[in-house]
Amino acid sequence: MESSTSTAASGLSNFRLLFVEMGTGYDQHGQDVTSAAVRACKDAISSNSIPAFRTGALPGVSYQQMKLRVKLGVPRSVQKELDVEKVKAVFPYGEILEVEVVDGGLICSSGVALEAMGDKNDDCYLVNAAVYVGY
Repeated sequence: MESSTSTAASGLSNFRLLFVEMGTGYDQHGQDVTSAAVRACKDAISSNSIPAFRTGALPGVSYQQMKLRVKLGVPRSVQKELDVEKVKAVFPYGEILEVEVVDGGLICSSGVALEAMGDKNDDCYLVNAAVYVGY
């Protein structure tokens, strides 16, 4: 896993930020940091509607022109296990310019390890996400 991936030909200098969505996700059974990151991104985008891209409030800008930058706070010890492509798949539209992974999140005890749920131990992984939406 790379700590940062960029897919934009135009770079980030042309990015016009509209708003930032934030979320937290966790995986308390199975110790899967990707599941926690996916949940964090879903949490960030799940309570927002972005009609401006559809209604013409931003002239000449549509869902096809929406650009996203994603920043994930992930515990350092499990960053290499993160599947960035699965995280990118959370977003239904918009061009993902960058997924940046930084030290953050948390590993704590869930208080119980359930072998039947795939637990290797009682670790619970928490990931924080900031999704920057612009054009």
